[in-house]
Amino acid sequence: MTQQVEIGRGKTGRRAYALDEIGLVPSRRTRDPEEVSIAWQIDAYRFELPVVVAPMDSVVSPATAIEIGRLGGLAPLDLEGLWTRYEDPRPLLEECAELEAEAATRRLQEIYTAPIKEELIGRRIEEIRASGVTTAVRLSPQRTVQYHKAVIDAGVDIFVIRGTTVSAEHVSSRAEPLNLKQFIYELDVPVIVGGCATYTAALHLMRTGAAGVLVGFGGGASHTTRNVLGVAVPMATAISDVAAARRDYLDESGGRYVHVIADGGMGTSGDIAKAIACGADAVMVGSPLARAVEAPGHGHHWGSEAHHPDLPRGRRVRFGTVGTLEQILHGPSSVADGSMNLMGALKRTMASTGYSDIKEFQRVEVVVAPIQR
Repeated sequence: MTQQVEIGRGKTGRRAYALDEIGLVPSRRTRDPEEVSIAWQIDAYRFELPVVVAPMDSVVSPATAIEIGRLGGLAPLDLEGLWTRYEDPRPLLEECAELEAEAATRRLQEIYTAPIKEELIGRRIEEIRASGVTTAVRLSPQRTVQYHKAVIDAGVDIFVIRGTTVSAEHVSSRAEPLNLKQFIYELDVPVIVGGCATYTAALHLMRTGAAGVLVGFGGGASHTTRNVLGVAVPMATAISDVAAARRDYLDESGGRYVHVIADGGMGTSGDIAKAIACGADAVMVGSPLARAVEAPGHGHHWGSEAHHPDLPRGRRVRFGTVGTLEQILHGPSSVADGSMNLMGALKRTMASTGYSDIKEFQRVEVVVAPIQR
């Protein structure tokens, strides 16, 4: 039974847990890390790593999307970012990295006022496709209807519809909202949609025909949604709730499995392991890879929330660099803080708790553990 906590005489709330408030419990069995598989598959596409890189300009460029694909992950390109607004955005990316903190938000707003060029959408997709890796792109729900034809015509493999909060029942008196169910039905590619953070919202998104659902509000270390909007659901609880919706939808639909992808708030290898333990099939991360020497943000990180023209809900964050994309994902690590060799650490966690693949590892026992600093 759900435990309700009295906040005051007129309001109760459910106790929810963040990833750093839980711990994983070893079982009676252990394994060799070399015998652990962390591969996953969505639709016809198999990936050796359960990693989807957050579609942010500070992390994903056509070049890094190709490199991430080569390393075994998936990196959707943000089609509302600088790569579809400018022929060569690299000087602007360098400028974004050098801005003083107090000037960053205003300048980002100015840079992103340039219009999206539809011809650049096709060109960027073709550039990634030519490398032979699985090609994915991201649009917001607001821009999906306008640009989806250019995306499909260019031959994208996976379509990501990502916003801070995405629902299957958007209500608007000003414009016709995106009909997700009809839209996904008419597409011939798998669609990943989100974010959401509750059982009910996730179940509605699954009923649209989405191949995957994003859990969380994205942005992680760079977003300020909680401060600006007051909206927040701790990730351990959100992932577990959406995983329950996946289970119930599997029964409801007669066997259709929708992948759950935890999105945001995972800065270390331990966070990734705990997100999968709570029920995620894969994770969408940005800040760990923003530290790569190849990252377009040059050690800085920001998302689309940071340059919203009216109400920014994110900021540019400086992380510095720790190594290459390959070192961050596959090691070797030269630090002991969980920021490098993310996949090696995940394999070791699974081996230490006795599980051989992602689906098995989702059954690991978890406990509520005091935060230790």
